[in-house]
Amino acid sequence: MKTLEQVRAQLKHYPVEVEFPDIAKWQHGNTGVDYVHSIDSGVAGPHVMILALMHGNEVSGAITVGRLLQAGLRPLKGRITLGFANVEAYRRFDARNPDATRYVDEDMNRVWSSSRLDGAEDSVELRRARELRPIIDTVDYMLDLHSMHEEAPPLIVSGPLEKGIRFAADVGAPEHVIIDVGHPNGKRMRDYAGFGDPASAKNALLIETGQHFSTRSKDVAMDSACRFLIATGVMAELDLRAFMLAGAPAPQRFFRVTEPVVATSYDFEFAEDYRGMEIIAKAGTVIAREGAREFVTPYDNCVIVMPSLRQLGPGVTVVRLGHVVAR
Repeated sequence: MKTLEQVRAQLKHYPVEVEFPDIAKWQHGNTGVDYVHSIDSGVAGPHVMILALMHGNEVSGAITVGRLLQAGLRPLKGRITLGFANVEAYRRFDARNPDATRYVDEDMNRVWSSSRLDGAEDSVELRRARELRPIIDTVDYMLDLHSMHEEAPPLIVSGPLEKGIRFAADVGAPEHVIIDVGHPNGKRMRDYAGFGDPASAKNALLIETGQHFSTRSKDVAMDSACRFLIATGVMAELDLRAFMLAGAPAPQRFFRVTEPVVATSYDFEFAEDYRGMEIIAKAGTVIAREGAREFVTPYDNCVIVMPSLRQLGPGVTVVRLGHVVAR
């Protein structure tokens, strides 16, 4: 059986095109929680939050949050909170082994259920999630900034609810909107509490801005954050235009995920060099193998969503499958 190190050694190496900012200067905020800052307009309105570094090597979000803090934003109404999540994993980043600092003990974006947060288990990520939880419980609109293992088109992840799909359309970019129910091995923050409740007015989006270390990912993260602030009404486009990508965004396309593909060992391999958003024309096409087992497309025009072996292991979702939906 292969090891994770052997798997990673065979994968494409991506250069680090951006500088990892020193976020230590943002440690002491005004919320009582380290690395979380809040700016209140003094005018009634929603509490919106932009969170970076749910994973320690996803630097585009950290750059964006740092730039927004440096800019000294003043909301028109409501309150803007800006934060860094898995700071401990970020501190440990090593460009010689960039995939190893996604987390310290466990994936922080799989712990957002009451059973995990209220339970007796302990990890670096659970401790940090419990610190952030009282603030997140007050948030009306959340943007969770992520980036991707592979060089692929950026995505906006709406979750399965109609309110999330509408919110993605209101933000208007990136082009590809993924409608999904999350992962079988734990709940994401995007689906936490009211965000995942159809009866709640609270709403959240998760944006995958592109490959972790690319300049383009950094630019997409900033553009997405600005569009989120505009869509929630707390900032005006005129005040953020200098931070945004030039030109109108491409028309959005919506894709509904129907199933995950979950590895059971380190012997899982893709049949082709998939990077994401490929459309496989024919049902029954082999897309991966694990030992003698073959994984095939369940229907025609099947979309490959975020394939990667960089965190491969038993129980890990290595790709999700979906199809185009009309909006």
